[in-house]
Amino acid sequence: MKENVFTRSKWTILILFGLVGQIAWSVENMYFNLFVFETVAPSLDTVTLMVQLSGIVATVATLIVGTFSDKAGNRRTFISVGYIIWGVSVALFGYMSPELTSKLFGMEMSRAVTFTLGAVVVGDCIMTLFGSGANDACFNAWVTDNTTKSIRGTVEGVLSILPLAAMLIVAGGFGILVSIMGYSTLFLVLGIVISLCGVIGIFLVKDSDELSKSGTLKDIFYGFKPSSIKGNAPFYLTLCLIMIYGVACQTFMPYLIIYMKTYLGFSVIEYSVVFGACIILGAIINLYLTRLSDRKDKSLMLYIAGGVFTLGLFLMYIFNKGSKTSLLITFGLGGFIMITGYILISALCGSIIRDYTPKEAVGKLQGVRMVFSVLIPMVLGPMIGNAINKAKNIPLPDLDSADVMTTMYIPAPEIFLAAAIISLVMIGIIPLLRRSMKV
Repeated sequence: MKENVFTRSKWTILILFGLVGQIAWSVENMYFNLFVFETVAPSLDTVTLMVQLSGIVATVATLIVGTFSDKAGNRRTFISVGYIIWGVSVALFGYMSPELTSKLFGMEMSRAVTFTLGAVVVGDCIMTLFGSGANDACFNAWVTDNTTKSIRGTVEGVLSILPLAAMLIVAGGFGILVSIMGYSTLFLVLGIVISLCGVIGIFLVKDSDELSKSGTLKDIFYGFKPSSIKGNAPFYLTLCLIMIYGVACQTFMPYLIIYMKTYLGFSVIEYSVVFGACIILGAIINLYLTRLSDRKDKSLMLYIAGGVFTLGLFLMYIFNKGSKTSLLITFGLGGFIMITGYILISALCGSIIRDYTPKEAVGKLQGVRMVFSVLIPMVLGPMIGNAINKAKNIPLPDLDSADVMTTMYIPAPEIFLAAAIISLVMIGIIPLLRRSMKV
C-alpha cells in the first residue's frame, strides 16, 4: 500500500458505510429508547438494560467476527452480508407492540406490556449482533487496513463527524418523520437502506492488497494476553481514555432526547434545531482541528479536547431553568461546546489507536477495542445515569393524576454533572499516555 493513497472509491466506501452504520447506531441509541418509552412503557429501567445488554452483545460479536475476518483474510464479505442482515433486523423492530403481543398470544394488556419490553430488549440484541460484526469489527478493520499514519488524522476527523451527522439526521429528521409515518414504517425504510448498502458493498468494497489470512480462533483472546498489553502500551492506554470518555458519554446520552422532551419541555422542532446547530458548528470547527492533528501532537491536543468536553457538560448541567427561549440558547451553547470536544476526543483517540495497532493483529484487536469503547461504557454509564435519575425521582409530567404512569421518573440534569466529573478523570490519564508514546 502506498503512502498517502486513499482513493476516491475508498472515500466513497468510508462515507457510505460509515454514515449508514452511524445512522443505524444513532437510531438504536436514541430512537429505540424513545420508541420503548413512548409506545411500550415509560420505563428507564428497560432503556438502561437494553443499552447494557447491547454493549455486551456488541463486544462479543466484534471479538468473534474480527478474529474470523483475520483468519479468513476477508473483510468485504463480512461487511456486505452483515449489513444486509442488519437491515432486516432493524426493519422488523418497529412492529413490536403490546397490542400485537396481546392479539397474537391472547394476553391481557399488562402482561403483554411486560412481554413486549422483554421482546424489544432481545430484538435490540439481535440487531446489535449483526451490526457490530459488520461495522465495529470488519468495517473498522477495513479502515485500518487501508490507511497510513500520515492520513489517519484526516480520516478519523471524517469518521468522528459521521456519528454527529447521523445524530443530526436522526434527532431532527426522525423526530419529524415519526410523527408523520410512525415508528414501524420509519424503521422499515431505514432497514431497507441498510440492507441496500450491504448489497452495494458486494460490488464496491475491496480488501487491501496487504490483507492476508492470519491467526486462529484462539486469537479471540490475543488482545487480553499480558504480553500483548505490555508490548503495546500506547494502544491500551488510549483505550483507557476511550473507556472513561465513553462512560461519561453513556451517563447522559441514552437519556438525552427524553430529557429534552420531558424535563426541558422542548418540542420535536425545538430539540431538532438545537441538535442541528450544535452538530453543524461543532463539525465545521473539527474539520479544521482534525486536519491540524495530522501535523501536531495528537496526545497534546487531547488536553484541549477533554477540557472543552468537560466545560460543555457542566454548562448543560447548570442551564436547566428559565424561559423556553433562554433554555434553547443556553442549553444549545453548552451542547455546542460539548459536541465540539466530543468529536475531537473521538477523532484524536481513534487516530492514535490506528497508529499503534499492530498491522498483523488489526482484526483480532477490534474486539479488545469494543471492550473499552462499548462494553464497559455501556454497562457502567447507563447504570450511573439511571441511578442518578432514580435518586432524583422527578415525576413524568403531563399525565392524568389517575394514570399509574405518573409514578415513573424522567432524566435529571445531574447526569450531565456526573459526566463532567468522569471526564476529568479521563484528562488525568493523558500524561501516562504521553509518557508511553515516548518510550
